[in-house]
Amino acid sequence: MEHFTPVSALVGGLMIGASAALLLLLTGRIAGISGILGGLVPPTRNEAAWRLAFLVGMLIAPLAYAALGGALPSISIDASLPVLIVAGLLVGYGTRLGAGCTSGHGVCGIGRLSPRSIAATLVFMATAIVTVFVTRHVIGM
Repeated sequence: MEHFTPVSALVGGLMIGASAALLLLLTGRIAGISGILGGLVPPTRNEAAWRLAFLVGMLIAPLAYAALGGALPSISIDASLPVLIVAGLLVGYGTRLGAGCTSGHGVCGIGRLSPRSIAATLVFMATAIVTVFVTRHVIGM
């Protein structure tokens, strides 16, 4: 890991956990981002407002942080557009196959001690480890 900063990681984790807990306490909903986004297609009147508010908040939060003087990390992606498209489609397929994403299972499900979410998160992590190993050390991407 490069430039690991435990304080900012802890604060970020606390903020993610607090937002997930608040969403669950206030609305009874799980903060699984793929489910929140997927629930907008097709949108329903009763559900669209909170889903849009949550997603817009996710987009505005880093901009507000930067406006208040926080430094945003520089991000560089070394993959081509076709690789990114295929990766995005595979992630979307995986979230449907796994009945949720890392935020829904990994943050909210494990926090609720859901056996299904613990198993799903273990599979997510094992798949990620194997994927990185194969792409970096076997294929050499």
